[in-house]
Amino acid sequence: MTQCEIRISSEMYAKLHAHLFPGDGDEHGAVMHAGLIHTPGGPVLTVREVVLAVEGRDWVPGTRGYRKLIAPFISKQARRCRDEKLVYIAVHNHGPGNRVAFSDVDLESHERGFPALLDLVEGMPVGSLVFAEEAVAGDIWLPGGKRLDVSRMIVVGPRRTELLPAPRVIDAVRRERYDRQVRIFGERGQEILSHSRVAIIGLGGVGSLLAELLGRLGVGSFVLVDPDRVQISNVPRLVDATGWDAKSWLTAEGRPEWLRRLGSRLATRKVDLSRRVIKRANRCAHVERHFTSMETQAVVDALKTCDYIFLAADGHRARLLFNSLVHQYLVPGVQLGSRIQVEEITGYVVNVHTAARLVTPAGGCLLCNQAIDPRKLREESTSAEMRERERYVDSADAAAPSVITLNSLSASQAANDFLFYMTGLTVAEAFQGTVQARPLERRLRFVTPRRDDDCIDCSSGRESRFGRGQNWPLPMID
Repeated sequence: MTQCEIRISSEMYAKLHAHLFPGDGDEHGAVMHAGLIHTPGGPVLTVREVVLAVEGRDWVPGTRGYRKLIAPFISKQARRCRDEKLVYIAVHNHGPGNRVAFSDVDLESHERGFPALLDLVEGMPVGSLVFAEEAVAGDIWLPGGKRLDVSRMIVVGPRRTELLPAPRVIDAVRRERYDRQVRIFGERGQEILSHSRVAIIGLGGVGSLLAELLGRLGVGSFVLVDPDRVQISNVPRLVDATGWDAKSWLTAEGRPEWLRRLGSRLATRKVDLSRRVIKRANRCAHVERHFTSMETQAVVDALKTCDYIFLAADGHRARLLFNSLVHQYLVPGVQLGSRIQVEEITGYVVNVHTAARLVTPAGGCLLCNQAIDPRKLREESTSAEMRERERYVDSADAAAPSVITLNSLSASQAANDFLFYMTGLTVAEAFQGTVQARPLERRLRFVTPRRDDDCIDCSSGRESRFGRGQNWPLPMID
């Protein structure tokens, strides 16, 4: 483990970049407070706050180098990081360009100052970043003396930006396989997809379509989460599902109850079905399966390393945890699904809508937008089993039509949003809220998210979880 990753919201990065590069060609300074996430591939730092150093007061001419942060400013920020269990990161800039590195004077200052800072922050890492206009390099010190380089900084916003110490050498892709895609976003875009890691929570009607779409796009790594097995009623809306997967000859009406129970236990797990779909599309893909609900520590540990989360499960416990992960770990995602409303007396379908709701650190969260129902959350938290996740009609007795076409509206919208986000194609003025389709009316509805200043998840308030990493409790973990 010799490298780490840094995640920062687009709002904070824009603020920092404007301070470091105001157009005067000079060096400027700042400090970041960041959360810490331990992963198998190395630490991930999530920027919670950017504190700009005031020219002439906090940022002054240096005695050994060109510029420096003054000791009282450093001490104040380090003590705040110690008290809140955050990582202290000093920041300054060099010139323009797409590559950057520390000077010898920079590294010598780290050798002199960081050991004392480690003592001050009491068990948390400390470090430094140096920016060029399109690049970043970092030197992170861990307790015990180990040092890490910063491999990349991910700017999370309407579109994803990746900053590196120097441009990456692009490997040639298999143009025959992805030729039409490469014509849209280039070999660089295809490389991004092949190195991306996504999570799909819920492998029902919408989630199974996402597995197919993302697998065929060439996404390289998946985390699949679902506690259920295929039933015969699922077959019309699960990609590649068959009666064999549902063990329909064992579970059919009229069979002895013990035989039906046996068939249910032998039916294909939905995570295995979706892995099969992904592997048929891209045999090189890595697929991690969790045959469980989302609300477990093992799933949370897997989600720490993801670039994007697709929440295709309808439970409000899952929504609350997903909402917290997006803002605490700075991993963007989308909550999506389909719904049919049926008039109870006549059985007429009175409303159909599908939704793809973007949830990012820069936008309003599910709590701010009343997308988490406290009553349903209490019901799910106190019941012995989670409520049915694939609830597409309001009445259990209503005759449900085949809804794979409705599921495809949500899945395709979410997959396209992900594609453009990852490859940098999303235009700056792109709508960042919820897209709802109303197929009965042949209309689209666009819902602009709200953001509350005192929200416990998405605000920058002292009591919020925003950017805090793993040193802050998550809700709903079993």
